[in-house]
Amino acid sequence: MYEDLKLYINGGFTSGDSGVSESVVNPSTEAILSTVPYAKKTELDRALAAAQKGFTKWRKMSALDRCLIMRKAADILRENCHHVADCITLEQGKINAEAKLEVLTSAEVIDFFAEEGKRAYGRVIPSRVEGVQQMVLPEPVGIVAGFSPWNFPVSQAARKIGGALAAGCSIIIKCPEETPGSPVGMVRCFHEAGVPAGVINLIYGVASELSEYLIPHPAIRKISFTGSVPAGKQLASLAGAHMKRSTMELGGHSPVLIFDDIDVDHVATFTSKLKWRNAGQVCISPTRFFVHEKVYDNFISKFIDIARSLRVGDGLDPNSQMGPLANPRRIDFLESIVSDALDKGAKIEVGGERIGTLGNYFKPTVLTNVSRNARIMSEEPFGPVAVIISFNDIDDVLERANELPYGLASYAFTNNSKKAAKVADALDHGMVSINHHGLGVPETPFGGFKDSGYGHEQSIEGLQTYISYKFVSHLR
Repeated sequence: MYEDLKLYINGGFTSGDSGVSESVVNPSTEAILSTVPYAKKTELDRALAAAQKGFTKWRKMSALDRCLIMRKAADILRENCHHVADCITLEQGKINAEAKLEVLTSAEVIDFFAEEGKRAYGRVIPSRVEGVQQMVLPEPVGIVAGFSPWNFPVSQAARKIGGALAAGCSIIIKCPEETPGSPVGMVRCFHEAGVPAGVINLIYGVASELSEYLIPHPAIRKISFTGSVPAGKQLASLAGAHMKRSTMELGGHSPVLIFDDIDVDHVATFTSKLKWRNAGQVCISPTRFFVHEKVYDNFISKFIDIARSLRVGDGLDPNSQMGPLANPRRIDFLESIVSDALDKGAKIEVGGERIGTLGNYFKPTVLTNVSRNARIMSEEPFGPVAVIISFNDIDDVLERANELPYGLASYAFTNNSKKAAKVADALDHGMVSINHHGLGVPETPFGGFKDSGYGHEQSIEGLQTYISYKFVSHLR
């Protein structure tokens, strides 16, 4: 069921020369699945040389030919959906239904970029001078260094690979050592589809060593990173020091505004699904629930009932509704911030502790009466913990929703069109979803404000981050 783990360099799978590797552990059973080889300087130099050759060939291919290869890769990925999804569940823990959805969504992302690459148009600007032709010409930015996270090991990598390839770039992508099998499975689909050697290079290793070598390298022209705010700031600083274009999709701490004119049962059920998805390990997961005092009691009663009844177990068990956390350090962090909240007067309505001693299981947790200075109010939990707070004034709740340095995603639920318009204007987040979950589909931009990063993935905005525009003024 699990992949034979290799690096992918210059069109071939290899174990590398370093001899250094890391065990891959199933977060549900703690069994060792395999070992992933680490790339060292030798492999990085090979990948850089291959990416340069791949870029030279790939950029010269027509957008149509690139599209056909990418569409074929997406079709092969769909054909291998069950295998790749099983790899995700085994190494990351999410329930298999969510893993399959991630794989299918990744194929959609690749398809979208493949087609959008054919529409990366330039333009002609009318000249003020007779005989002068003024053109804006799109060109691929060059070789990309991508860094993707463990919480969505296929879809996050697909966003970076899809955008880069559609623009005509080559890419060296560093995927997470904790979840290496599913990215290998996806890259194998591109290999079978006939992507030229060097266009995609997949590596694993010590993140700091790889980034500190790749980002300053003169061959690298663009950085795309998804991960934590501290790591993103460090890489953004390194990219800035070397004048490298970068896209940073970092963490969030999403507020949810629930007004008193909604269907309480429906909204509680709907937002519960968002909260417990992937055990809360989602950068756009709702975490700070602000509920109007008129519906607070009804909402929290329903929300707690759902949390208490959730079936937590191995992601391969079809009866499981939430799997384990991806790694044991998430347990340690959640125990720490829950303990801090309790010390500052919070109340645990449900959950608040790990489940058993085998696997990284943590109970779905709801906290109330949380102090404003509790760590969980300013630190992203990235786990199955929800904070629920009452409010009665729209201006006050908007201020609280915007008070953190994060600005990735936010949500609101109201049947009042004036409130909805006010909320949409006021929320200082890169993505705002009102009355539904309208975030993350391939054709819509994904990105945040403030400490949550800059630039976009997916959508035409995501493609443009891999394109440079050259202005040519020609006197004929």
